[in-house]
Amino acid sequence: MPRERGEKVVATNRRARHEYAIEKTYEAGLVLTGTEVKSLREGRANLTDGYAYIDGGQAYLDAVHIPEYAQGHWTNHSSKRTRKLLLHKDEIVKLSHAVAAGGYTLIPLKLYFSDGRAKVEIAVAKGMREYEKRQTIREREDKREAERAMRSRNRLGE
Repeated sequence: MPRERGEKVVATNRRARHEYAIEKTYEAGLVLTGTEVKSLREGRANLTDGYAYIDGGQAYLDAVHIPEYAQGHWTNHSSKRTRKLLLHKDEIVKLSHAVAAGGYTLIPLKLYFSDGRAKVEIAVAKGMREYEKRQTIREREDKREAERAMRSRNRLGE
């Protein structure tokens, strides 16, 4: 029985939702060293430059910054090393087909602990062009403005 219950988010990649159109998400486990886990439990990680790739039937996470553990000594890890992702074989095949189809990439969205185990949420995503980014921002602002108008109209009608 795990000591911890629930989900504790360590880091999120907020920029990814702006830069990419998310198609599908997957939850993957991580192969970590002891000092990496301790550093993550302190809430220290950065996903902004991270990406995932498939190589030889295995999934890997690269360029995710987990800083060195302060109390670590010679057993400390390098902060931007490549980490293996734990996924089912059929998920790896689906991801590799999506990336091979072209235009898609694998990006980490969230790094968290689920019942005491380190997990990462990776997404199959397609890069957005500048005009698509402007369009989504405009749609979001229009929706927000319409909700404000409806709220003020409902308030006046009371």
